[in-house]
Amino acid sequence: MSDKWSSDDIPSQSGRTALVTGANSGLGLRTASALAGAGAAVLMGCRDAARATAARDRILAEHPEADVEIVALDLADLEAVRRAAEEVCARSGPLDLLVNNAGVMAPPRRETADGFELQIGTNHLGHFALTGRLIQKLLASPAARVVNVSSMAHRVGKIDFDDLNSVHGYSRWPAYGQSKLANLLFTLELARRAEAAGTDLVAAAAHPGYSSTNLQTAGPAMGRFGFLLKPGAALGNLLLGQSDAMGALPSLYAATMPDVEGDDYFGPDGLGEQRGHPKRVGRTSRAADPETARRLWEVSEELTGVDFGPLDAADAFSRGSSAPAG
Repeated sequence: MSDKWSSDDIPSQSGRTALVTGANSGLGLRTASALAGAGAAVLMGCRDAARATAARDRILAEHPEADVEIVALDLADLEAVRRAAEEVCARSGPLDLLVNNAGVMAPPRRETADGFELQIGTNHLGHFALTGRLIQKLLASPAARVVNVSSMAHRVGKIDFDDLNSVHGYSRWPAYGQSKLANLLFTLELARRAEAAGTDLVAAAAHPGYSSTNLQTAGPAMGRFGFLLKPGAALGNLLLGQSDAMGALPSLYAATMPDVEGDDYFGPDGLGEQRGHPKRVGRTSRAADPETARRLWEVSEELTGVDFGPLDAADAFSRGSSAPAG
């Protein structure tokens, strides 16, 4: 890996189709734009149609020949996830790349359309359901890749299977950390199952460090006392944050470089992984626990009603064939 890898080093993505969630602003917009500039056909998975259109226009202004389309996607609504996946699956050809980028951070406790706590519901369960509904489309690609965008906040996360939706007690940041830990556990189990099934799908993860995006202020600004929290978040962006273009680099590396392997995790190379160019980074022991990853996968399938077809079948066969006789 180059010490100073940048978007200029992205290999040609010509002939590949990518779906980027949350592509209307910040990291998602930068990721979508870079992929489009490298030749990929880019699908922008966005909740807000007006903002998505403005973002697409920005990409086309920068890359006039780009192939960019909008897919209506609300990750906080499983029915909307189903519709978006059906729209993508109706397209000819495989889906080569899925970047699960969209997210919410530290809002007051709210629920998705399906009754999930907003952060675990959007950041993990929505993306889990989307990936499951697109798995056949991804496996049709000879070099499919899924990139899940996590966070340094996974280090404070703990999966509370007894209260995954924070019904019996809610705190913004522990709930955010749980959702970002879930992103890494999902990556771990997806990579394991993809390998067990004998597929070429690569599942990797990335985090942007401390990046100056609207995510840093949108969540904290929600709620009764949001006006008190927003200035502090904005000041943190100014003093500590790197640009969204830099923050997108770990995701872009994970999405495009040929040396990426299953369950790789990329982040900035600077002090505390807050800023810098992409490198492989570490994670907590909780984020590398295969039993927690397997259990979270099973719970997520139950909660979303979405399974992973051939990956589940291969895993069931593997477990059955390795069971002791008698």
